[in-house]
Amino acid sequence: MVVAAGAGQRMADGDPTPKQYRPLGDRRVLDWSVAAARRACDGVVLVVPPDRVGAEPGVDAVVAGAATRSASVRAGLAAVPAAAEVIVVHDAARPVPLPEVWARVLGAVAGGADGAVPVVAVTDTLRARSGGTVDRAGIVAVQTPQAFRASALRAAHTGEPEGTDDASLVEAAGGRVVVVDGDPANLKLTTVVDLAVAAALLGETARPQAPAHVRVGQGVDVHPWSDDPDRPLVLGGVTFEGHPGLAGHSDADAVAHACTDALLGAAGLGDIGALFPDTDSRWAGADSVAMLAEAADRVRAEGWEPGNVDCTVVLDAPKIGPRRDELVDALSAAVGAPVSVKAKRTEGIGALGRGDGVAAFAVAVLHRAAPA
Repeated sequence: MVVAAGAGQRMADGDPTPKQYRPLGDRRVLDWSVAAARRACDGVVLVVPPDRVGAEPGVDAVVAGAATRSASVRAGLAAVPAAAEVIVVHDAARPVPLPEVWARVLGAVAGGADGAVPVVAVTDTLRARSGGTVDRAGIVAVQTPQAFRASALRAAHTGEPEGTDDASLVEAAGGRVVVVDGDPANLKLTTVVDLAVAAALLGETARPQAPAHVRVGQGVDVHPWSDDPDRPLVLGGVTFEGHPGLAGHSDADAVAHACTDALLGAAGLGDIGALFPDTDSRWAGADSVAMLAEAADRVRAEGWEPGNVDCTVVLDAPKIGPRRDELVDALSAAVGAPVSVKAKRTEGIGALGRGDGVAAFAVAVLHRAAPA
């Protein structure tokens, strides 16, 4: 995924700040765009003006742009993993999150198109400067995000061509680009008036997601014991030798999973099953603490900062106490905030009391990150 922040154009109001870095609500314009991209895609590459290269929350790479839009996209493409099958190019100056538009362009490429672009009807009368009106019946305005088969997009940029957007380059290279419905709310910020409109739109979309500054989420995870004698037992990123492992698609780390669900729930990002589905072979045997770190990155991309996570694991053996500090260190490093771990015995009650598995419960507190 490439999010093109552009060459850092200013708005004509005397403020020298590039428009992608202007404040919009409680974050910057590009933070809204990155958050939308992160929800839709596996990775985000942010292309920024050369003097703005530095660490950015929620992105996998930050690269310097170039003198033209096409050259900036090529700089971003160079940082996209070769294994990527679909690449989306989005203008960071379009900050209003519209998941349905992202779903349409990605769905069109999944359906066999080389590329897909969102478009909206032109409602104003068009007139040529030389005189006379222009028939607008067959004309549409093109937006981003634009999605492409990775191979088609990379091929279209071979030879370093220039174009007003990537769809035109893919078409010029012989690719099939389809149009899907865009959204008039998907405005590109050009003037301070656009900033005001975007703020109003974002206020409407965010209102159901209050409260404003603090959120709390809970996570619960249960795994039965595995029949595989060679499967290790992993809890909180720590391997306990000499004990049977837990059954699951990943490493079945119930402690890390509960912490992950608590973070995602607090940020309104669903659950671990949506982010790391057990139908995806990429997560077979995966390190759950690494998945927890990815969830924390996604939370930060939404403008939230983890405050702390408190987890309770329920099991009779092994004893957690002697290795509690190891669990706390591994989980806290992944979250980037304090994580506490407590252990409780089952006292022989219920399925867990019969020794059927392990359960973990977690609560996470998030606070709104301060704008950069």
